[in-house]
Amino acid sequence: MIVMHVEDDADIREIAQMALEMMGDFTVVQFDCGEAALEGAGGTDPDVILLDVMMPGMTGPQTLAELRKLPHLKDVPAIYMTARVQPSEIDGLKNAGALGVIVKPFDPVSLAQQITDLVAS
Repeated sequence: MIVMHVEDDADIREIAQMALEMMGDFTVVQFDCGEAALEGAGGTDPDVILLDVMMPGMTGPQTLAELRKLPHLKDVPAIYMTARVQPSEIDGLKNAGALGVIVKPFDPVSLAQQITDLVAS
C-alpha cells in the first residue's frame, strides 16, 4: 500500500515512515507541508493520504481540499493525524471528507494496522 504522508514535524515523519515500512507492507511518500504535497502529487499514486491537521501555511483540511482537485487523488481515502481529539473536531474532519482520525501521539507499533483497518472499513 502506498501512503502519501503530509506532516511538518520531521521526527513524526521519521517515526511514521519507519513504523509503516517495518511493521506493515507500506511504501511511504512524504512531504513536509501542504504546498510540497501539491507540487509532488503528480508523481504519486497513493492508496491512502495521511495528513497532519495543524501545519504552517496550508492546514491539513486545506491541503486535502486542493489535492481533491487533482483527478487521480479525487477519491483516494484520507486519514488525519491530530492531537485535537474533541468529538466535535473529529466529526468535523470526517464530515470534511476524512475516512478517519488517528490521535497523536500515535502508537508506532499499531499505526500500520490502524491505517489498514480504516481503509478496509
